Amino acid sequence: MIGAVLRAPAVTADAFADAPEPSGAAPLFPAEAALVAGAVAARRAEFTGVRACARAALDRLGVAPAPLLPGPGGAPVWPDGIVGSLTHCRGYRGAAVARAGELRTIGCDAEPDEPLPRPGMLDMIALPVERAQLRALRLRDPSICWDRLLFSAKESVYKAWYPLTGRWLDFEEAAVTLDPKTRTFRAELLVPGPEVDGRALTGFDGRWAAGRGLLLTAVAVPAAAVLPAG
Repeated sequence: MIGAVLRAPAVTADAFADAPEPSGAAPLFPAEAALVAGAVAARRAEFTGVRACARAALDRLGVAPAPLLPGPGGAPVWPDGIVGSLTHCRGYRGAAVARAGELRTIGCDAEPDEPLPRPGMLDMIALPVERAQLRALRLRDPSICWDRLLFSAKESVYKAWYPLTGRWLDFEEAAVTLDPKTRTFRAELLVPGPEVDGRALTGFDGRWAAGRGLLLTAVAVPAAAVLPAG
């Protein structure tokens, strides 16, 4: 499913259940296992499952397995020369990686296709213009939980933003427009963005998908060397 929202040069892998490890294989490196040693079984399963996806994607890039440990801000620290993003929710784990010379950053997020989990949460994550957009989208297609999709898009934007800046990005600091026809979205930054390959980044473009009871969003910022001319 993640392949529907991230295309080459990104390499992706996902799973809808936690696959058993091959015979004799260690599911986690010791440093990873230590992070979830006291966690409940469900947390250990998602932690292990999403790293299995990451290692499968890295293997396709020819990158040897290595511990994937959280760095500052909680984002995973990838092997040298690699960018990537992890996501998991109930019934899904996904990973996307790329060489840093092709993509500067990736952000992906998976959510259940269900309403936001807490009353008042929409007011915390959505700008007035976004709430108006959601009302129109619900009238157009009530089969999709658009408020949860907006949340997912903003999560993907943050995951792409943080490796470039090392700074937090609040929900109200990016305005997201969801396109129901093309299943894309645009996030306009409302604060100064980072400079990427000599260009000031003013926003992020992404794709979204819905299916199997899930919502998935992703953004990727190409390196200047692979940007289209013009």
